[in-house]
Amino acid sequence: MGRAFGARMELATAFLFLAVIPVGLPAALKIATGFGHALFDLTPLRELLVQLATLGLMLLLGQRPARASGLVQTAIAVLITATVVSVWWRGGLPRESQALLPVTNLEWQAIPAALAVMFWCFVGIEAFTHLGEEFRHPQRDFPLALLAGVLLAGLVYWGASVAVLSFGTYGDEQGNATSLPQLLTLLWGDGLSWLAALIGYLACFASINIYLQGFARLVWSLADEGKLPRALALRNGQGVPARALALVTAGCGCFVLLSWWQSLSIEELIRYANGNFVLVYLLSMATGCVLLRGVWRLLAAISTLLCGLTLALLGIQMLYALGLLALFLVLGRVWPSGLFAPGRRSYRESRGTLP
Repeated sequence: MGRAFGARMELATAFLFLAVIPVGLPAALKIATGFGHALFDLTPLRELLVQLATLGLMLLLGQRPARASGLVQTAIAVLITATVVSVWWRGGLPRESQALLPVTNLEWQAIPAALAVMFWCFVGIEAFTHLGEEFRHPQRDFPLALLAGVLLAGLVYWGASVAVLSFGTYGDEQGNATSLPQLLTLLWGDGLSWLAALIGYLACFASINIYLQGFARLVWSLADEGKLPRALALRNGQGVPARALALVTAGCGCFVLLSWWQSLSIEELIRYANGNFVLVYLLSMATGCVLLRGVWRLLAAISTLLCGLTLALLGIQMLYALGLLALFLVLGRVWPSGLFAPGRRSYRESRGTLP
């Protein structure tokens, strides 16, 4: 971003990504606790306590080496994939006699909101990029892990969507949040309702955990470059940016409390968060238009157009992201890159890990 549009836009984009915390993580935590409704009578206060406890678990896990989180993420991914495969096998999918999509009475006005939710299911690539330094051979392993993750996520979401549409386990907001437990209960009986709720919760846990890790490493990187207080660039004995992680987790906890106090719905939070994600993607694709050549520049231009259309579909919620970008650009004029550590070498420079 900095090579294409300058240091001020680079810093503004970084802060724009961090601005997902007030809306994106509370939404994900609401979805995670929604699976508990399949087992317990959760009041709003109990939901809040579960969400805060979940953040506490992630903070504890994040104090361990990156390999520990990687093993947990892999185990959860295998469990989710196996669950979707078992649903297809038990339910005899796909069914040739059953249409998955209605052919009449389409509600076109509902498509933008549906697209926003669908987009939400695939965000996360940008958080993954901040973990690149954890790879031993990033130039080789990072692209492979990224492509494999995107393909696996797409297949899992497609398979789960086919199953949910085939058996009609959806409806209102709470029904949508518990569609997986309903589906497994329908196919395997009430005895596995607890397992379904656990799998759904773990799926959300994996997603939120990777975001917290990504946010923490972004904060650490900004502090390492002198754009945030130098104290946030310190690592613990496990080589983890523990202070940055604690700051991100505490900030997320504050916004979870605010969301609970204002009784914000999942759909509202998702639409505001999507504005940030889409704008970050749009700026990234625009960067590709400037830096790439040949067919890759054409693909970047097409992607920029698609991101622009997606941003427009969000309606008034896109003003949240656009307003924040404008604010960060203005702040960039009075926020020099070396404000917190002028003239000091970064951690990566001192270690010789920068090209």
